[in-house]
Amino acid sequence: MTTEALSHLRSQISNLSESERAELARELIMSLDGPRDDSAEQAWNEEVVQRASRVREGNARLLTRDEFRQTMRGRLGE
Repeated sequence: MTTEALSHLRSQISNLSESERAELARELIMSLDGPRDDSAEQAWNEEVVQRASRVREGNARLLTRDEFRQTMRGRLGE
């Protein structure tokens, strides 16, 4: 695609509504992903349910934003 064509496309996209741009962005991102892996999606769904259950039951250690940032910075070696 030429620079001119890409510039024209960007111009057209900027005229879309927010919801239309969001839909387009979602479709573009999905086009970059590999084939859908239903077993991975199911595993993530199960993980989310388990984590939410642990939180509701009081069996999860919740972090404040500052604790989370400090933990992540430690893991990244900052």
